[in-house]
Amino acid sequence: MIRTQPYTWELPLLSRAQEAYTSITAPDLQAHTSHDTELLHDAYEHCAHLTSVHSRSFHLASGLLPPAKRRAARALYAFCRVSDDIVDESRDQAAQKLAAWRSRILSPSPAADDLVSVAWHHARARYGVPPQYAEQLLDGVGRDLQQRSYETFAELATYCYGVASTVGLMSMHIVGFSGPEAIPYAVKLGVALQLTNILRDVGEDWQAGRLYLPREELAAFGLTDDDLAHGRVDDRWRSFMRFQIRRNRRLYEEAWPGIGLLNADGRLAIAAAAGVYRAILDDIEEHDYDVFRRRAHTTTWEKLRLLPGLWWRSRRINLPVE
Repeated sequence: MIRTQPYTWELPLLSRAQEAYTSITAPDLQAHTSHDTELLHDAYEHCAHLTSVHSRSFHLASGLLPPAKRRAARALYAFCRVSDDIVDESRDQAAQKLAAWRSRILSPSPAADDLVSVAWHHARARYGVPPQYAEQLLDGVGRDLQQRSYETFAELATYCYGVASTVGLMSMHIVGFSGPEAIPYAVKLGVALQLTNILRDVGEDWQAGRLYLPREELAAFGLTDDDLAHGRVDDRWRSFMRFQIRRNRRLYEEAWPGIGLLNADGRLAIAAAAGVYRAILDDIEEHDYDVFRRRAHTTTWEKLRLLPGLWWRSRRINLPVE
C-alpha cells in the first residue's frame, strides 16, 4: 500500500520545499536572452562533458529529455558536481572556497570564464527555478564540513533533503510539472536516491571519516564503529541492511506516483533515474550486503535493459489522489 500521509521526518522538509517554491520573485524570472550565443553553447557543452565523465546514470537519464531540457539538466548536474567537489577535494579552506563558489553561482551576472555558472544561470532563468533551492543545496553540501555522522534517521533525512531533494525539486522545474502537489513526491524521491548513495558508499565514506548511517539504528542492531572499521558482514549487518533496503524501496514506491505529475516529455527521464538507482539495491543484495570491499553498481547494459520496463511503467502511472 502506498502511504499518502507524510512521515514525521518529512514535515520540516516539506515546509522548507514549500517556502522555497513560493519565494521566487519577478527579478528571478528576468529574460534569459542577453547571453552570447557562442558562450552559451560552450557553457552547455562543458556541462554535458562534466556529466558524461562523472555520472553515466545521470547522463543516460538526462539524455531522454528534449534537447533544451537536456542541456538545462546537465547544467544543474554540473552545478551540483562542482559544489560537491569543493567540499570533497578541498583539503584547505574548503569553507572559503564554497562561499566564493556560492557567490559566483548565484550571481545575476556570471563571469564569462565561469562556464558552469553561465550555463546554470541561463537554465535557472529559462525554467524559473526558485533560487532558494540552489541555496538550500549549497547549505546541504556545506554540512559535510561540520558534521561527520548522524544520530537519527530524521537528522539524516534533513541532510538528504539538502543534497538530493533540492536537486529533484530543481529538476522538476526544468522538466515541467502540474503544480505544488508534485513537491512532496520530489522531496521523497530525493531522499530515496540519496539513501541509495549512502548504502552503496558505506565503506568509502568510512575511509573518508564520515558515517551517514543513523547511529541510533546501528545500535538497535548491535553494530558499533569497530564493526564498520573492520567491515564485518555478519548476521547483524545483514539484518541491518535488509531493514535499510526495505525502507529505501518503500520510499521509491511512494515517490513513484509523482512522476505522473510531470510533463509527459520528462517522465521517462525521471523514471530512468529512479529505476537505475533503485537497481543498485539489488546489486548490494546479490553481493551479500558487502559494501565495504566493493562499490555496488549497475552496468551500462543493465541500465539499458531497464529502460523498456520503466518506459511502460511511466506511461501507466496512476495519478496520486489527494
